[in-house]
Amino acid sequence: MIITKPTSSSWIDYLKPNPRANVRLFCFPYAGGGASIFRTWANDVPTGVEVCPVQLPGRESRLIEQPFTRLSSLVQALAQAISPYLDVPFAFFGHSMGALISFELARELRRQNRPGPFHLFVSGHRAPELPPRRRPIHQLADAAFKAELDGLHGTPKEVLQNAELMELLLPLLRADFAVCETYNYSPETPLNCSISAFGGLQDKEVSYQDLEKWQDQTYRSFTLRRLPGNHFFVHSARELLLEGVFKDLTMLTHGLTGTNAYVRY
Repeated sequence: MIITKPTSSSWIDYLKPNPRANVRLFCFPYAGGGASIFRTWANDVPTGVEVCPVQLPGRESRLIEQPFTRLSSLVQALAQAISPYLDVPFAFFGHSMGALISFELARELRRQNRPGPFHLFVSGHRAPELPPRRRPIHQLADAAFKAELDGLHGTPKEVLQNAELMELLLPLLRADFAVCETYNYSPETPLNCSISAFGGLQDKEVSYQDLEKWQDQTYRSFTLRRLPGNHFFVHSARELLLEGVFKDLTMLTHGLTGTNAYVRY
């Protein structure tokens, strides 16, 4: 199967069309992040994969747009926006907030009786049915909100200490945290796609047990890997992460996974 080039969309950035690909991998960023997180992934993918970094409103090339503050509205907009790209088999990858987005987007496509992903990669996020461990922070005063961000180690100190830059970033960060912190899980039938979960060995936000519960969200195969690093191992363990992602994609596209397999790494 040859992928046909879809119509252009502000929702997909850093796309390198791959005429030899037969699978698309949509990549969803963490809170405050943009499509640039995945801009180099296309350099390392197998021949049969086309990477589609998703650019959410309110950041990078879409900086002037209003960011979403509720997950339900975001996934409904995404379901419409990626429609031109769903003409071939596809998978979702999401880190932290992106994992939650990709999970609910898969369920939204199912509700609409539309094609869904054949595989879900969820990285750095607890299983969606688990209650949050920490209090919401998106409505805190600026100083307290910045202190919480500093504790998460996802925002460089030089950025946190740059008043002008933080004035620009705070509305986006608050909106993204609101997306996650106002999310209410609703029980539904498990997905009919396999799931791979990734976590950081030093991640204090997401435990092994948190990741293992993702198994309950699929009728098909489940794989769990933990990699060196904290919550942002998506950067520090990039090569190992990509190795796991593309290993699973290769196996899946060759029909080598079973329906009830569970693999731990």
